[in-house]
Amino acid sequence: MSDEINAKEIESANLELWETHAKWWQDNFSEGADPEYEEQILPLIQAWSQGFTKILDVGTGEGQIIRKLTASGKDVPDLGVGIDPSMAQVAEAKKRLNSGMFLRAIASEMPFADESFDLVVACLVFEHVLEVDSAIKEVARVLEKGGRFIFLLNHPLLQTPNSGWIDDHILMEQYWRIGDYLKEDVTVEEVQKDVFIPFVHRPLSRYVNLLVRNGLYIEEMLEPPPPPGFIAQAWEYQQAAFIPRLLALRTSKR
Repeated sequence: MSDEINAKEIESANLELWETHAKWWQDNFSEGADPEYEEQILPLIQAWSQGFTKILDVGTGEGQIIRKLTASGKDVPDLGVGIDPSMAQVAEAKKRLNSGMFLRAIASEMPFADESFDLVVACLVFEHVLEVDSAIKEVARVLEKGGRFIFLLNHPLLQTPNSGWIDDHILMEQYWRIGDYLKEDVTVEEVQKDVFIPFVHRPLSRYVNLLVRNGLYIEEMLEPPPPPGFIAQAWEYQQAAFIPRLLALRTSKR
């Protein structure tokens, strides 16, 4: 019981952080502010979403993925659905896209009938989700047979907490250090001065095994290099430009 209470306390504290710092996300990662989204993430999701019309965006934030996928054009839906546990994010998403449907809900308890969607997207979300087993199970439940799940993560290996570029002046070597990859852990990071965001690290095998157990099979896996716009802004990343920050999985439900 104590573990259950502790998990609920952590989840409540994490949600409070997201409510408090929602504007940090809105200002820095939407409306063209972030080159990784503009040059890499959004184009990839759009390419992998062609032909699907019943779309759910899990952890939608202020709704930029739904806005991108519901834009006018061929083979795009008139209405996408986005869910997010933060009321501040949901309110902003509704403000920015009047035609979309946005709901406050958590990934581990989705308010939808079985097989309601032919496409589910989760972009840089599951590294903030505590109840990962229930959340993947819910993705599979609401996805129709033959449907697609687009799953994007901060690279679980190469972006493990405490990983980074090392310039060793003693050994006269330069290398990318990997943190405690196999250790599942919850941390709160100061991503900007006075802005604290919770992160959950898990090894890749944890996610892959969960996907397979829930009938979600990987069709394609991408580990793209950081895009030019990001490298131009992040001077400290110049020497590690060959290290991917993103892992993208395209899966289908069987």
